Amino acid sequence: MKKWYAWMLLLVVVLLGSVIGFNFFKAHMISQYMANRPPPSFPVTIMTVAPQDYVPRISAFGFIEPYRGVTLASEENGKVNSINFESGQQVKQDQTLVQLDLDVEQANLEAALGRMPATERQKDRMIKLFKQGSVSEGEKDSAVAEFLSLRAEIASLNASIDRRTIEAPFDGVVGLRNVFLGQYLQSGDDIVRLEDISTMRIRFTIAQTDLSRVHVGQIIEVGVDSSHETFQGQITAIEPPVNYQSGIVQVQADIPNEHGNLRSGMFARVAIILPTLTERILLPQSAINFTLYGESVFVVQRGQDEQGNEQLSVRQTTVKVVERHGDVALIASGLKPGDEVVVTGQVRLSNGSLVRLVESNALQMPAQLPRL
Repeated sequence: MKKWYAWMLLLVVVLLGSVIGFNFFKAHMISQYMANRPPPSFPVTIMTVAPQDYVPRISAFGFIEPYRGVTLASEENGKVNSINFESGQQVKQDQTLVQLDLDVEQANLEAALGRMPATERQKDRMIKLFKQGSVSEGEKDSAVAEFLSLRAEIASLNASIDRRTIEAPFDGVVGLRNVFLGQYLQSGDDIVRLEDISTMRIRFTIAQTDLSRVHVGQIIEVGVDSSHETFQGQITAIEPPVNYQSGIVQVQADIPNEHGNLRSGMFARVAIILPTLTERILLPQSAINFTLYGESVFVVQRGQDEQGNEQLSVRQTTVKVVERHGDVALIASGLKPGDEVVVTGQVRLSNGSLVRLVESNALQMPAQLPRL
């Protein structure tokens, strides 16, 4: 029995020794492999720095407004006799849109016009008799006053008739009409919205520090979410005062809208185009590491390994970014023409890392964006 336990103990010791020995051997081989393994190289894409022209911009945002826009309303109480437009229709200046009933006003006007010839003749007669000394000055003045009063009454009736005829004050497009045939309108009731959208306007604000770079007549580019098209406009006015609380200035610009793609109320992004800068260093923003401590890029350094083969490594370099627009950044210092900068693949890099060049179109904009 004791002999059997001895054999079992010996077997256990042999097995444990084999496992421990194998683990030591495995660790030794792994350490040798890691020590003799060549340093890893990371795949990257690069670009060569070359001077380019750059168009600086001042970015802002605002809301599109019509060149002219008004909500037409009734000036008088009355029943709608006729509606001479349809919702969304293009109308001309002085075109009659809505006609209120005119029966009472027209009858009063005809009555006043009927009295006008006799009143005018009586005025002329009294003036003639006064010059002959046949009537007093008071009688003459009374006849003149009656004539002038009747003429003013006729003018008042004509004005009342005009107010009951709602016309388009300018060329434009009407919106959805808010009245119906036979409806009784109260003074001030809205009828329809009329806007001239052949040219649109936008108001936006800029910082007072940019005021010296902005002037009337300057070109702007406008983008809206409803269209991939970029619209060009021109600054037409700059508010004289600067808001002392916020330090901003209001600017107004006009935007041609021949195809009617811009509508009032749209949110728009504005870029004020500044004079072109030549011989500037530009980089894709993907190449720049933006941190709280500043901006940096990885510059490729070409060398040779022990066997004389080309070896590429990277050096982290601090740069100064002065402006960003879209996916492009303007570099003021830290790089020179001819430097090769890592554009993609820098996430795993550190100072001195080895790299290898690959081709990638990850940053290339597709020819046509997918439709949702």
